[in-house]
Amino acid sequence: MNLFSNTITTLENAINYSNQKQKVIAQNIANVDTPNYKAKTVTFKDSLSSAMNANVTNSKHMSFSASNASTTVVSKSGVTYNNSGNSVDMDKEMTDLATNQIYYNALIDRISGKFSSLENVIRGGK
Repeated sequence: MNLFSNTITTLENAINYSNQKQKVIAQNIANVDTPNYKAKTVTFKDSLSSAMNANVTNSKHMSFSASNASTTVVSKSGVTYNNSGNSVDMDKEMTDLATNQIYYNALIDRISGKFSSLENVIRGGK
């Protein structure tokens, strides 16, 4: 949906990232007592960095296409928090859950504002 800018597409990708992160955090919490379970995390920074560095025509310019952004789920290896080989840190997961919820709420608020603006324009400012 590219009506006036890429803002809505960017917000959509950010919401998808937050949704994926929520699922991974929930999976980690659900498997806190599973022996040898390795906690997972969602990476986005690598995709963001590569997208921002692609097609730069001037060293002072930053180019970013929101449609190129993607997330990757990665298992944390080499980390064990208890004797069963499980690497889920409940304090960290709960902190990540709260942070992700705040991030998601901010995104929803922003996209709701964009749609309200579009509705206002469609109604002729009334």
